[in-house]
Amino acid sequence: MLPDGLRPAIVITGASNGIGLAMARAAAGSQPIVLIGRSQERLEAIAREVEERGSEAFVLNLDLIAAGAASRVKDYLDDNRLVCDVLVNSAGHGIQGLAAAQPLADQLDMIDLNARLLVELTLALLPAMVGRRRGGVINMGSIAGLVPGPHMAVYYATKSFVSSFSQALHEELRNTGVTVTCVVPGPVETDFLSGRGIKDLRVFSYLPDLTADEVAASAWRGFRRGKRMVVPGLASKAAALLTWLVPTGLILPKVASVQKRK
Repeated sequence: MLPDGLRPAIVITGASNGIGLAMARAAAGSQPIVLIGRSQERLEAIAREVEERGSEAFVLNLDLIAAGAASRVKDYLDDNRLVCDVLVNSAGHGIQGLAAAQPLADQLDMIDLNARLLVELTLALLPAMVGRRRGGVINMGSIAGLVPGPHMAVYYATKSFVSSFSQALHEELRNTGVTVTCVVPGPVETDFLSGRGIKDLRVFSYLPDLTADEVAASAWRGFRRGKRMVVPGLASKAAALLTWLVPTGLILPKVASVQKRK
């Protein structure tokens, strides 16, 4: 039970576009939703859409790689008399190219957003969920996290981290009433891709695009069923199976090939 005046909410990072936006749309209609991102204009437009779908919406314009971002999120929840019932970590980005040829600062920022912030926010909000014995976390991983990724080495490594961290937490929280689900999609039609030219990679010739709405629907369905991992789409499931069956040494040259531009 919550103290009087406190309400459970769904907290979504990366909510201004892509999968985060789709997760907000799919969740709308029940609890309040806290939308976190870096575009005030986009967040406000999404908030209106969420409210039309039946959920009260709250907007937090925040650069998640800034120092103290997790504390800012907690303070915002406290100020609005909300508690995090479900945390959706969908903020993230990728950089394509040889690791040694890319700016180091950009790659470290990617680690901060894709991995460090995800851990910080999860562990800041998780203890209260355990105390209430309800709720959970949805972490947006990637099929890229199942193998090393030449030409996107740091991005693949961050998604491998997300997968390992999420699955370990899932087991640690068994029988607590709290679920941690890692969502592992293949290529998705989002600004994450088109904004950085990643859409031109050869991998899109082998794996069909998923829509963000398809990923969100699978994510929520799997989370509600208490699943440890969700792999949306048949093609992604087949690709995931191959990564588990084929030795890494044989997979690496193929991954390096498909991560290059067409």
